[in-house]
Amino acid sequence: MDSVWARTWLPESGRLVARTGSEVQAAGALEFETIEATAVGSDGKVTALAVTKKNRARDLIEDFMIAANVAIAQYLAEQQRSAIRRVVREPKRWGRIVELAAKYGVTLPAEPDQKALAAFLAARRAADPMRFPDLSLSVVKLLGPGEYVLDKPGPSDDQGHFGLAAHDYSHATAPNRRYADLVTQRLVKAAIADAPAPYTDDELASIAAHCTERENAANRVERVARKAAGAIILEHRIGTVFDAIVTGVNKDGTYVRLMSPPVEGRVMRGERGMDVGERVRVKLIDTNPKRGFVDFEGVSQANP
Repeated sequence: MDSVWARTWLPESGRLVARTGSEVQAAGALEFETIEATAVGSDGKVTALAVTKKNRARDLIEDFMIAANVAIAQYLAEQQRSAIRRVVREPKRWGRIVELAAKYGVTLPAEPDQKALAAFLAARRAADPMRFPDLSLSVVKLLGPGEYVLDKPGPSDDQGHFGLAAHDYSHATAPNRRYADLVTQRLVKAAIADAPAPYTDDELASIAAHCTERENAANRVERVARKAAGAIILEHRIGTVFDAIVTGVNKDGTYVRLMSPPVEGRVMRGERGMDVGERVRVKLIDTNPKRGFVDFEGVSQANP
């Protein structure tokens, strides 16, 4: 993902191009590059995980999509119309992001700062492009998920999209978010025709909450599907030790992604002290393709 424009993070993978590249970077849009793995099958069996390769054509399409989403949000605001916005709030685990940066000799501000984080990421991408996807994954996980919210006309206390450094952002062109897009397009159509809004504010608030809940549910299904594919690939490698990166630590458990193949799973034993972004070594102890389980045991920290 390399061009004159700044990039941002998944699931809103793309870049804000309503402004020039220098303006976007100055605003603090975050530049990420994450590994997207897709199951590859042959004769009805999963045989490998293929990593999606970025190219300039894909980037250009994403550029236009992001620009359209921003323009539509701004248009509805100018027309004094209520709408559904996509927001990514300031990260609750900013302190851990500060700790990650410190390992590279960089001091980030104590409070969330888009510009400082953007500068750090850009410097790391230039210094070590091979390992930048691993750092990207860690920061993406620490930023947390996005959500849909009701946006009423006039001043708003919504925090906007932290990753895009944009206050005005909708979903009107994303092919994997068809319901949110459809609602937004209906709002735009009514505004253009100077017709009454097709939804009340209460209905929009309910729709926003529903879209967020359904997106989270869909993400859970996708994770299980990816893990099921990974479990099939690894089921004959029980006992093998892998290099991995910690991708999640919460009340449900500690999770890692192997460096190769890019399979995600849970650390069932030896996870004490692990935190997001750390490189570790884990041993595969069990797989269950039907349930999408890939279980590891922590062995040691890996070389940085």
